[in-house]
Amino acid sequence: MEQLEVLKRSERYAGQNRNIPQEWKAKAQRLCWEYNQSAPDQTGRRQEILHQLLGTCHPLTFIEPSFHCDYGFNIHTHGLAVINYNCVILDTSPVHIGAGAFIAPGVCLACSGHSLDPAQRSEGISTSAPITLEDDVWIGANAVICGGVTIGKGSMIGAGSVVTRDIPAGVVAAGTPCRPIRPVTEQDKIPPEEMAF
Repeated sequence: MEQLEVLKRSERYAGQNRNIPQEWKAKAQRLCWEYNQSAPDQTGRRQEILHQLLGTCHPLTFIEPSFHCDYGFNIHTHGLAVINYNCVILDTSPVHIGAGAFIAPGVCLACSGHSLDPAQRSEGISTSAPITLEDDVWIGANAVICGGVTIGKGSMIGAGSVVTRDIPAGVVAAGTPCRPIRPVTEQDKIPPEEMAF
């Protein structure tokens, strides 16, 4: 099976990093560099770069620099996606970001891993598994989402959490490792009288 086919499939895999063409990562690094150097008012240029970089880029995809990824072609946004400052997506497998996603500063979505065996690790043997954020997910600042994880629709991940397993829909989840704490309820709505503007 060709490397690109393996990287784009939705199953976990293991492979030898040295067998992946370096130009794929080089292209993403160049586009990320261009994006991160763009001026805040160059919204048109930023959209052009994102459409070249990402596999699927919804028109309502907003990413604040500094942003980094491995390949870009494995990142897919499916509606409004707000990705804040200093986020990293290690897209060695597909990453699907649902509509209404809010990703806070410093978040890392890491599909990639390495062999636990030290000798294999030093030889470049790595692992990878896809990540899915369903619609209306909010990831708090500095959280890490590990490969193979799906976060269910409408869930919120607390700041600093490390998500190693699937999180169901409609919950507040936090911790290391991250776990559901409680459901999101009507009481979580901010009352209109408390809004300053």
